[in-house]
Amino acid sequence: MQQAAPSTSPCFPLSHRNTAECGSESPAEAEKDEPTGASRMRSIVSFYICYLLCLGLGLACTVCVCVWNSHWRGGFAWDGSTLQFNWHPVLMVTGLIVLYGYGAVVYRVPLTWGQNKLPWKLLHAALMLLALVLSIVGLCAVFDFHNAKNIPNVYSLHSWIGIAAVTLFAMQWVVGMAGFLLPWTPISLRALLKPVHVWMGGSILWLSIAACISGINEKLFFVLPGYNKLPPEAYLGNFLGVLIVAFGLVVLKILSHQAWQRPDSVPQDLVYSPLLQDERENE
Repeated sequence: MQQAAPSTSPCFPLSHRNTAECGSESPAEAEKDEPTGASRMRSIVSFYICYLLCLGLGLACTVCVCVWNSHWRGGFAWDGSTLQFNWHPVLMVTGLIVLYGYGAVVYRVPLTWGQNKLPWKLLHAALMLLALVLSIVGLCAVFDFHNAKNIPNVYSLHSWIGIAAVTLFAMQWVVGMAGFLLPWTPISLRALLKPVHVWMGGSILWLSIAACISGINEKLFFVLPGYNKLPPEAYLGNFLGVLIVAFGLVVLKILSHQAWQRPDSVPQDLVYSPLLQDERENE
């Protein structure tokens, strides 16, 4: 099996390259199509500002939900009590929002563009799998708590949206694994699945955000009789909801910005090999 030679192209990673290899245009065309050095630098600086903001907001979401449930809600256990329920918001926010968002933006980091795509696909799949596992454990925590307390399951809009998000997430991961990592998947099928995979990924994130902020609001109404007077716990819960929305908006900004998308024409992408197989995508 042939191994692709490493690229020696001097092209800057944030330049738009969708159909032609770097260096294929004439100098006049290159000057016309290429962004200026200053423009490219602004684009890179803007990306890393958004990326660092994404990392910071995700960490803030995790810390905030952990502090809320450890300090105001009494901590954690797995005994069918309300302390077991406290695992639910922590695991859902950490898995379905934060880790999911981190996994979604892995491909956008420009430093990864000049490298083989396979390790980043594996990292993307691993982060998504960890996010899915945490989300499923978070669902188990709340179902087990409801059953122990004889509380009906899936009775609220929050629960319907949450179940839909996790179900679609599981389907998305399985289809993504089969479509993009298994060696026998045809290249034509991967090309067909890619836009659906990207669209579904953003849709799942929106559903996850809706489920989390509705769940926070529902929980605060249940545990705080004076919620309308905004005690400190209500401030923290509302602040967590704002953080989740802000995190989601930054992730979606990174995903939707055309200049921050990994160029398809990077040589390593053209010869990217799926798991356990080496093959040229352009053959």
